[in-house]
Formats: sequence, structure tokens, C-alpha cells
Amino acid sequence: MKRVVVGLSGGVDSSVAAYLLKEQGYEVIGLFMKNWHDDSVTISNECPWLDDSNDAMLVADKLGIPFQTVDLSEQYKARIVDYMFNEYQKGRTPNPDVLCNREIKFDVFMDIALSLGADYVATGHYCRKGTLHKNGEEIYQLLAGVDGNKDQSYFLCQLSQAQLSKALFPIGELTKPEVREIASKLDLVTAEKKDSQGLCFIGKVKLPDFLQQQLKPKEGVIVEVSDDEPIYKVENHNFNSKEEELSFLSRKLNYTIQNGKVVGKHQGAHYFTKGQRKGLAVGGTPEPLFVIDTNVEDNIIYTGQGKNHPGLLKKALFITNDELHWIREDLALKVNQTMEVYARIRYRQPLQKATLHKVATGLYIEFETLQSAITEGQFAAWYINDELIGSGVIS
Repeated sequence: MKRVVVGLSGGVDSSVAAYLLKEQGYEVIGLFMKNWHDDSVTISNECPWLDDSNDAMLVADKLGIPFQTVDLSEQYKARIVDYMFNEYQKGRTPNPDVLCNREIKFDVFMDIALSLGADYVATGHYCRKGTLHKNGEEIYQLLAGVDGNKDQSYFLCQLSQAQLSKALFPIGELTKPEVREIASKLDLVTAEKKDSQGLCFIGKVKLPDFLQQQLKPKEGVIVEVSDDEPIYKVENHNFNSKEEELSFLSRKLNYTIQNGKVVGKHQGAHYFTKGQRKGLAVGGTPEPLFVIDTNVEDNIIYTGQGKNHPGLLKKALFITNDELHWIREDLALKVNQTMEVYARIRYRQPLQKATLHKVATGLYIEFETLQSAITEGQFAAWYINDELIGSGVIS
């Protein structure tokens, strides 16, 4: 019997994952990760991790598997929370969920599981793992979940071959309704539990509130930039190379107050992200205002009217070599090589047709159509068919 440690989060997905593994004949151990216990930043009087931990314990009890809690709050603060604040202060928008999987669940947590003699670590992610043989080597594939509506492969886009080799995703072949049905039949306490909307594993924490407690409010101005501003006028360029063209298509526009007019005030540019519409509190425009850029140094938010504003749209993005990650190392591009893929720049975005261009300093992704709100600090991930083969941080 192979031993599997399941990250029991107190939600329905991991509960059913544990049940399925037991049915398949594995020796299953449930482990709950306590990643946070600074009660000053939870936004309700409830203690969410305690509720979740109790639910996880009840599920383990019902399934007849051993259960324990591990405290990873120190590592979580160092690797996720501090990184997040650092990124927000730089005016980038990090993705804590992707990082949590790479740094906590499939690193710190995995080390603990292996020290308990586990052969594998399992989670309740909606994705699948494939295996293929190439040149005498075993290669692991990260495949999209069968439930297109819930596919979570994007959140695992930073995993390595070593991490994937030890990972199991028992519910990847199921849809969410099927998972809930199994939980109901087993009469599990988590069967009807709503999906958590908080930060990865912290529980009921709203990100803006969390940020406000750490990054101090600072009043600044909101500037509206017209869509016919000269900064958007593009002369007919004659590019000397494809790389020069890609560099131009992915460039960051540098706005100044002179590019628009002041239409309101805000409490800190670092609370806002590109493409954001809520929270600006500026009315009276024919079309809603969207954030097109933030300048954290001068504490200015630049906005434009409507979701087709040219300040929101771009055809290409760039990833530096040190932020570039291939799950399929055997498919990694060499300089001057290109590859046709499908890519996404955020979770749940429908896959977009794109071409990868490898250059000496990194990788360009050129999309077939204009993309809205390409945001620095977020992850771009690319697929061939339903296999996620690589990802990187948008620079």
C-alpha cells in the first residue's frame, strides 16, 4: 500500500479527494495546514481556520483516516505574505495562490509529508497528471481538469517535474457537481460548504482590507486619460527585427498628469490594479472608468473610459529569463525559436491563440488578438491542447 498525505483544507474538494484515494487502496493521512493566525487581519469575529480545521477533522474521522494539523504560518508569512506586500509596494499585482502552491503546498508541506513516509501528496485541485516516456525518461504532464468551468491547472503553473512526480489530483476527472454528490452520499460535513474566497488558506480575509492594514493609506489623485491622447498614436514603424517589434508591442506606456485631467482622489495607488473598475468612486462619465495604470512612486492612478480604452489593450507581453518556468523542460525553447500555443494571463480567462518567441533576455508572448489589462506581477501560462507546459511572471 502506497502512503498518501492529503492536504485536507476543510473544503469539499479535498474531502472527496481523500475518500477517492482510500477507495483506490492507498493508505491515506489527512493533514491540515494552518497558515495564518494573526487575528488582527481576519475581518470577522469568526476564526476561519479553526472552523476549517474542525471540518477537516470531522471528515478524517468519518473516513477513518489519521489526521493532524501542521503550523506553517512562519513559512507562509515569509514566502507568501511578505512577497505580496513587496510586490504591491512596487506597483505589481502578485498571485498568492500560484505562489502558495509552489512554495507551501508542494514544497514545505510536501517535505513534511515525505518525512512522514509518504509516497505522494494529494490535493483537491481540478486538474490531472499525465505520464509519458521520452528518451528513456519518465516525464510528467500537468493537464487541465475535465470540468472546464473549474479547471485549476493555472494555479499549479509553477510546479516542477520533481514536484509533479510526487503529486496526485484525485478529483481531476470529475466535475464540481459530481464531487458534491459524492460528499452528500457520504454525508460529509463539507458537502454543501461554499468554496473559500479568501487568500489561499488564510480564510475569510478580503485582500484590500488585508493590504490596508499593512500598507498605509496615502491620498493621491485619479487622472482620466482620453482615448485620443497622442500617447496612443502609433506612426507607421519600420522595425529592423521581429524582436524590435515585440519590444514595441509589449512596451509600458509612461503616463504623466499632463496626459489627462484629475477627476478624483484615492487612498493609495498600491491598492489598485490594472483593469480594476470598482472602488474608484468617480461618477458622471458616459462609460465606466477602468484603471489603465498605477504609479506607486508618484501615487497616481491613471484611468480610461470603457473596456476598449487603448490604455487597457496590448498584443504582447514579456517574461525575463529569471521569471521563466517550463514544466515541460524537454519542450523549452532555445533563442530564436518560436512555438504556437494557447495562453492565458489570468485564472478563468478563456485560452487565447498566441506565439512564443524566445530571445536572449527572455520570452515574448505575442497574441493573435488584443488582450485586456495585461498586468505586471501576474502569471502567464501556456498550453498545448489541454497540457500546461510553461509559465512566467509578466514583467
